[in-house]
Amino acid sequence: MTDSIIQYDEMVQSALIGVVRDILIDTAENGLPGDHHFYITFQTTHPDVVIPKYLKERYEEDMTIVLQNQFWDLKVSDAYFGISLSFNRNKEHLRIPFDSLLGFFDPSVDFGLHFNSEVETTIEVADTEELPPKQEDLDTGEEVVEKDNIVALDNFRKKK
Repeated sequence: MTDSIIQYDEMVQSALIGVVRDILIDTAENGLPGDHHFYITFQTTHPDVVIPKYLKERYEEDMTIVLQNQFWDLKVSDAYFGISLSFNRNKEHLRIPFDSLLGFFDPSVDFGLHFNSEVETTIEVADTEELPPKQEDLDTGEEVVEKDNIVALDNFRKKK
């Protein structure tokens, strides 16, 4: 290893994204068990996010989607997930890269993750799912944030 420091923040970010990826893979295969449902917040400004133009105009920086009763076509790859949701009775397909995520929350068990949009992670795509083509937000304060099982990556960032 030629770098003088270990990139813990990037390693933690990648691991937490892996948790969300695994949850979505299980949901795609088995559906949502019990009362589980998810709030997923992502950056609409990310260059690889694919959402309809009217949603991008309405949600200029970030958007939260809910996976609960009505969602279709959930497909998960190493780098992103695709899903169809209903917006004003119109079924729309979204493509959301994992590195655009800002938050994940399952209120049925009071579990949440908060992602650091400033940490750049590289996720290699190992397979090509049939998804559409390609088309800030954490508090940067010095204090540790721990609340209701939410992990803020600022806890692990190198202090300048």
